[in-house]
Amino acid sequence: MRPRGSRWFLPEAPDVVAMLRAQAEVTLRGVRAFAEWAAGDSARAEDVRRAEHECDQLRRRLVDAVRGAFTTPMEPEDLFQLSRDLDKVINGAKNTVRESEAMGFPPDAALAEMAALLAEGVEQLCRAFGSLGGGGSRSADPATEAADAAVRTQRKLERIYRRTTGELLRSADLRVVVASRELYRRVANVSDDIVEVADRIWYSQVKET
Repeated sequence: MRPRGSRWFLPEAPDVVAMLRAQAEVTLRGVRAFAEWAAGDSARAEDVRRAEHECDQLRRRLVDAVRGAFTTPMEPEDLFQLSRDLDKVINGAKNTVRESEAMGFPPDAALAEMAALLAEGVEQLCRAFGSLGGGGSRSADPATEAADAAVRTQRKLERIYRRTTGELLRSADLRVVVASRELYRRVANVSDDIVEVADRIWYSQVKET
C-alpha cells in the first residue's frame, strides 16, 4: 500500500517532436548552404559540414530522449526512422561537397539547379514537421500536404537528372563525364532520401487516424 502523503512520479516526457523539428531546421540550414555552394559560393562548404555535425548531436539527443521516455506523441519507430532519414539527407550533401573537393571538380549549373530543388524539398519537410500529429486525412492534414509538396519538388529534380545525364553522353571529355555523373548521382541519392522522409511522414500520420 502506498504510504499516506506520498505521490506517484512519472518520468518527465521530453518534447521529442520539438527535437525532431530542430534537427529538420538545421538540416534545412545545411542544405541551403549546400545549394549556395553548388551555385558557386565555395565558402559555404564549411557551413554544410558544420550543419552535418550539429545534426549528429541533435540526433543523438533525440534517440536518447526517445529511449528514456515513458510515452511519446508518435510511435518511437517513426521518430527513429524520421531522424535517421533526415540524417542521411545532410550526410549526402556533405559527402557530395567532399567528393567534389577530392576530385578537384567544382559544381556546374545542372548541379546547382538540382541542389536548389533539394533545398525546396527540405523546406517542405520542415513545414510537415511543424504540423505532425494532425492526422492522416489527405484532404485536410497539413503535414501530409507538405510531404506531398516535398515529393513534387524531387520529381522535378529527377527530370533534370535524367536530362543532364543524357547530355553528358555527348561530351568528349571523359573526366567531365565521370566527375559530373558521380556528383549528379550523389545528389539524386539525397533526393531519394528526401522522398523517404516524406513517405515516412505519411506513414506516421496515417497510423494516427
